[in-house]
Amino acid sequence: MSGNAAVASAIFGVFMLLTVALGLLAVRGHGRGGGLTEWSVGGRSLGTVFIWVLMAGEGYTSFSYLGAAGWGYNYGAPVLYVVAYLSCGYAIGYVVGPTLWAYARRHGLVSITDMVAHRYGRPWVGALVAVLATVCLLPYIQLQITGMGVVVSTISYGAISLNWAYFIAFAVTTTFVVVSGLRGSAWVSVLKDVLVIGTLGFLAVYVPLHYFGGYGPFLDRMVAEKPAWLTFSGHGGSGMGGGWFVTTSFLNSLTVVIFPTTVAGYLGARNADALRRNAILLPFYNVLLFVPMLLGMAAIFVVPGLTGAGSNLALFKLVVDSLPAWAVGVIGVAGALSSIVPMAVFMLVIGTMWGRSVLGAIPRLAERPERQTAAARIVVVGAGALALLLTYTAPNTLVRLSLISYEGMAQLVPMILLGLMWRRLTLWGALSGLVVGATLVCALVFTKHDPVWGVNAGALALVANVLVALAVSWWGPRPGPAEAARPDDEVLARDPGRDPERDDAPAGGVVSGRG
Repeated sequence: MSGNAAVASAIFGVFMLLTVALGLLAVRGHGRGGGLTEWSVGGRSLGTVFIWVLMAGEGYTSFSYLGAAGWGYNYGAPVLYVVAYLSCGYAIGYVVGPTLWAYARRHGLVSITDMVAHRYGRPWVGALVAVLATVCLLPYIQLQITGMGVVVSTISYGAISLNWAYFIAFAVTTTFVVVSGLRGSAWVSVLKDVLVIGTLGFLAVYVPLHYFGGYGPFLDRMVAEKPAWLTFSGHGGSGMGGGWFVTTSFLNSLTVVIFPTTVAGYLGARNADALRRNAILLPFYNVLLFVPMLLGMAAIFVVPGLTGAGSNLALFKLVVDSLPAWAVGVIGVAGALSSIVPMAVFMLVIGTMWGRSVLGAIPRLAERPERQTAAARIVVVGAGALALLLTYTAPNTLVRLSLISYEGMAQLVPMILLGLMWRRLTLWGALSGLVVGATLVCALVFTKHDPVWGVNAGALALVANVLVALAVSWWGPRPGPAEAARPDDEVLARDPGRDPERDDAPAGGVVSGRG
């Protein structure tokens, strides 16, 4: 191992130990007897700061470091859809987040599968959604493992192989999330955010000055030599033009608010006001996304010739080629934590869904809540191990994995959001729409018709999903007694900010005790 590799690897190792320590320390003073609620949603006690760093950590992933730079390198302007959909999603979350939080808190629910099972009065529906959500989330865990592997192997100057880097990602994440749950992820998110903000702020200044003499010369060169990267549909005739940009931003902004990991953040909040403040603050984090996008385009001139998945290395090639080993190590840790934090939340959510909605349906587990938590932890290990196996045997590009996850998860939007807001949506209507939407997504994506006619395939499937769900609800079988509207749910639909534990909570969606 060279001197540079030893220095960078040592820094990485120290921070990984610190990451595990933070995750384990998070449970001090909170005990391990809080059951699934304490483990999966932090006892519903997280304030604005922890919710902010947790949800920012879940949203700012290895895709942001690697995939965004890779897209900037390969295509250019289309990558801005990430900033667009996250900003719109946060605005929608300002309304949706408090609604889901109030509904879940009133009924003691800890995941979207709980909500679906309660809303439609059928436990098996929750189990079905858990299976579908797991299928969509496993590629996202694989995305994070792959991303961390690329980061670790690159910053170690090749001393740590990709295969070992993948295993490190799995081992570190599993260790602290099994013990500390959502609270541990929130604590680690604080470390991650400090490093991400610091390193990207530095790179935003350093790279243009070092390689081009400033942003002016860099952008002048882009306009003169690479104008296709600055317009839709980007370089290379990708088909990702204005129509794709709008439909993808719309689809993802709806999907992100019901994404199981986002909902976990919602349900961990202390009150609805923490979620509203969080929705206002989160868009400021999006400014950081411009940095890897621009640096990816800068890499076109500095490290030309990257192709395929190799383009995801664009940002770190700039770093390794120009910075001392200790700086490479610190920046690499920030990139690695951008994989670990979201991966921890993804694994936690899968464990929660299966522990409550699938395995929790077993009578022996249903009678003993603590056994549900144990089962959920076992599922976490199993889900991580399966994603690790997929990483070794079925690798794919980072962005493609991300889009498949979102397009598939988008088909749950009518069942969850429309179902909670419109009580006339029937179980068979929601299921029929889900089947049609999921089938259409699979057919289009796996036959390489995404985008289709310049439109995101998931958006077309979602339109078909909604139309079928409405048609079956209006003209299909009538809902049974288990689906009948509950009076308390009608109140929550009108007043999503109401504290469900207080009968004297003020009207108008405002929770008392601001600040």
